[in-house]
Amino acid sequence: MSRLTHVTSGRYSPPAARRELVADSADGARLHVEVHGDEEAPAVVLAHGWTCSTAFWAAQVRALAATHRVIAYDQRGHGRSPAARVHSTTALADDLVAVLGATLAPGERAVVAGHSMGGMTIMAAAGRPEFAEHAAAALLCSTGSSRLVAQAQVLPVRAGRARTRITGAVLGSRAPLGPVTPVARKILKYATMGPGSAPEKVEACARIVHACPTGVRHAWSRVLAGLDLDAEVARLAVPTAVIGGTADRLTPIVHARGLAAALPNCVGLTELTGMGHMTPVEAPEAVTRAVRELTELYLHTTEKEKTP
Repeated sequence: MSRLTHVTSGRYSPPAARRELVADSADGARLHVEVHGDEEAPAVVLAHGWTCSTAFWAAQVRALAATHRVIAYDQRGHGRSPAARVHSTTALADDLVAVLGATLAPGERAVVAGHSMGGMTIMAAAGRPEFAEHAAAALLCSTGSSRLVAQAQVLPVRAGRARTRITGAVLGSRAPLGPVTPVARKILKYATMGPGSAPEKVEACARIVHACPTGVRHAWSRVLAGLDLDAEVARLAVPTAVIGGTADRLTPIVHARGLAAALPNCVGLTELTGMGHMTPVEAPEAVTRAVRELTELYLHTTEKEKTP
């Protein structure tokens, strides 16, 4: 791909991984995985969202790698993970447990954080025994479990069947996004970020999103349009924190509130005033702080309990 897949300088440029590997999923899909930080440090696993890549977590990786082992992977078809034939929530769950198995020792636990489709990945995997073996706690950022298209507010019109139909067509478009231009930045900012987002944050998101292959973007849009993980939310029994932006047009704050009410072990709902959908980039300190708090409260305790 000729265009840049991420910015190359500043806090939103992805740091070099200490180690890279490939995790093989159940259907043979090969997933690019990066490991940052000390192998002996508490582990954090990061799952990015639709049209993004490991580069989306640059700020969290930089902040956490000094004290944590940070594991980030590219969802199938995104970043450096090749496209696959299967696109489904089952595949997302397969991929996550494959990454957990490839990077964590048997019985070793991690805090698992997911943004948008990454959060849906966590929900989809919640009932898996492999997830129960490795997840000490979870963080769901800017995500939802169902009715994504119906509740999206990307189009400034009244809710109803017409808005749902048009929103689905826009999000599922096969049209290539093209180069990152001033107009493209303005559109992306309106649709996915809060009005106060700084130019460098918009640029970072635009570079990543525009690099996603058109076919991959379309295939996953169809999965998200029919998403129904409400039953899986009830199976997410680990301590789980939820973060949402009050200006999120893609997954409005009603989704975060709904998840917090439905989770069997919700340990906190953080509503970020004025933030849009791209919370790890828009509010990096808040997302990093939430991950730190989960490791301090649940991962360290879990590891101490395992010590004879």
